[in-house]
Amino acid sequence: MKTLSSRQNPLVARYRAAGRGDARDVMLLDGVHLVAEAVAAGMRIRHAAVKMAAMNITEVGLLVETLTRAKTDVVVASASVMDALSPVRSPSTVVALADRPATSETNVFDQPAPLLVVAVDVQDPGNVGAMVRVAEAGGATALIAAGACADPFGWKALRGSMGSALRLPILVMSDTRRAIEDARRHGCRIVATTPRGGRPVFEIDYAGPIAVLIGSEGPGLPPALVDDADDRVTIPMEAPVESLNAAVTAALIVYEARRQRTRH
Repeated sequence: MKTLSSRQNPLVARYRAAGRGDARDVMLLDGVHLVAEAVAAGMRIRHAAVKMAAMNITEVGLLVETLTRAKTDVVVASASVMDALSPVRSPSTVVALADRPATSETNVFDQPAPLLVVAVDVQDPGNVGAMVRVAEAGGATALIAAGACADPFGWKALRGSMGSALRLPILVMSDTRRAIEDARRHGCRIVATTPRGGRPVFEIDYAGPIAVLIGSEGPGLPPALVDDADDRVTIPMEAPVESLNAAVTAALIVYEARRQRTRH
């Protein structure tokens, strides 16, 4: 394997562009776990860099062997270069560039009764990643990142999803109205979350095709989207708590849907 010892190498610029979200065709995978999850999911890994001091770690060595067998270009990076390649405060031992997953409406709606989580303007990438993880864990069929939502394939969101974003179908749609219209066109009932005035989460019927809209941190969903929904759901909370984290909201609703669907 080649050794990467200069921060001026063009490869460093490629990794940093991917970390900033400027390279729309690739995503930055940070850490042994995430790179291994991408390999297991059949993702195409374009390039990988391994910290020189970590080459004697068993799991790192096994991952490098797997990447090498898959014809991935792997380099060994010095500590200073790895500081530049990895966006986290304590640089990881392995980083990689991989193709972004390709998701179409067919992947999202080609289910007998799709259960969609629609993240609307959720701007914290950690929250988006956690929503992706609970969506997959709870049995949702897809997630739509709508409006001004953080990129679900940005490195922070990917780390938050712990690999779920590499398996769960995800659509990124800047036009929230179009996302909702597409869901309706495919027979989905639209359920909007609201802190007050909706029906309790455990009284909503989650059978059949359904799309659950979850709003951003702070303001939540725009009132117009709430008003236009087929149903509105509120999670009961004891005072003085006024709202829950977007990922927690997603988890409660997805698992209630799972409970009902499993029962039926």
